[in-house]
Amino acid sequence: MSAEGRFLTGSTMGHVVRMTLTGAAGITFVFLVDAMNLFWVSLLGDARMVAAIGFAFAIQFFSVSSGIGLMIAATVLVSRAIGAAQRSEARAIAGSAMLIAFVVQAVMAALVIGFRYDILELAGARGETLDLAARYLLMTLPSLVPMVVGMVGSGVLRAEGDGKRAMYITLTAGTVSVFVDPVLIYYLALGLDGAAIGLNISRTVLMVMALYFTTRVYDLVALPRLSRLAADLRPYAAVAIPAILTQMATPFGNYVLTTVLARFGDDAVAGWAVVGRLSVVAFGGIFSLAGAIGGIFGQNYGAGKFDRLATTYRDAMIFCICYTLVVWAILFSVGDAVGRAFGLTPGGQEVLLAFTHIGAGGFLFTGAFFVSNAAFNALGRPTRATVLTWIREGALTWPVAVWLAGIAGAVGVIYAQALLGLVIGLVSAVWGWHFVRSIDRVPVIAEPELRRGWRDLNRFRRR
Repeated sequence: MSAEGRFLTGSTMGHVVRMTLTGAAGITFVFLVDAMNLFWVSLLGDARMVAAIGFAFAIQFFSVSSGIGLMIAATVLVSRAIGAAQRSEARAIAGSAMLIAFVVQAVMAALVIGFRYDILELAGARGETLDLAARYLLMTLPSLVPMVVGMVGSGVLRAEGDGKRAMYITLTAGTVSVFVDPVLIYYLALGLDGAAIGLNISRTVLMVMALYFTTRVYDLVALPRLSRLAADLRPYAAVAIPAILTQMATPFGNYVLTTVLARFGDDAVAGWAVVGRLSVVAFGGIFSLAGAIGGIFGQNYGAGKFDRLATTYRDAMIFCICYTLVVWAILFSVGDAVGRAFGLTPGGQEVLLAFTHIGAGGFLFTGAFFVSNAAFNALGRPTRATVLTWIREGALTWPVAVWLAGIAGAVGVIYAQALLGLVIGLVSAVWGWHFVRSIDRVPVIAEPELRRGWRDLNRFRRR
């Protein structure tokens, strides 16, 4: 296996498109399967079950997002090591990252399980819907632990530059769900329990496939050693902690929006649940863009090819604009049909159409926000991404959502999400562009915590 990174030569646009489309194919398929899961539940004719999944999704989004942050940190550090032609370091970091992620996610899952009723009640779940959502969380949260191992493995493959096999991981897990979910949910009439069992099986397959490709195909994961963990923990945490905080802001904002929507009843929440599934299916390319370009940034940064950082940033922005315009046009034309397919009532349909007609356009700027965050995370300024994200999700989401919901009703939540995406997206896009263009003039090694971490790692290697 060549020690040179795949992203160090060739067209940066070609790398952006290839990695994003393979990532989009995988993530879109998984979320499409998730939407089909919701569809099978909706066929049971109980709006409380659909609403319960909506509430549970808002809660589980926190744990999934922390896993994404752990994956981002692994991708950043492994890609830098590969770019610097230090493959043995890449293997050791990948192994440590998997173990650390396993432990962190296990603790988080346990905490959410213990406080699930309190969290769901704060989100607005009541009565039978509350009990259904709590049971669903109890059954599915433990499988977040194997899932995060699979996610880190996928990130390691992207750091290597193999978007195709990273895609195979999610495609395989999703294919299992395609066959298992309808049998468990509908034909065996297990309802939410069937949906939970199917999700657990899918996440286990995700882990198995990731371990196979990273260990057997690339030999890119070394068996974690406790003596090595101390050296790897500091640089990993320096990227992972702000990345997790950044990722956690999005489910926090989603949770806040769900609480505002809950005032309008289960029908509105059911529409919101469909919007959640539809947005991640339709905009899988945007959601995968940040993870896809992180490895491109990391390899070129590790190799000192700073001129390719700006071209990668520019090409990612161009891709984002083109992708969003095409998807928005499609959603505009199919909104009514999607609402009928999921059996939404007029209240839920109104929320859905607000997204397909107006809210989807906000992804023009949300995508720019994701690109700038990927640059900050990969190039040594992860706290900037954290600050931007929490300004949007933590400081502004609640007042803007309450304001617009007071004016327009439930659809005001959709408008608030789009408005915040526009404002913060523009700010982050300009800030990120200035940052990547300045690196060749004033090289940025890392933030102080990350520099100390690399010094510790170098001392460990010398011993």
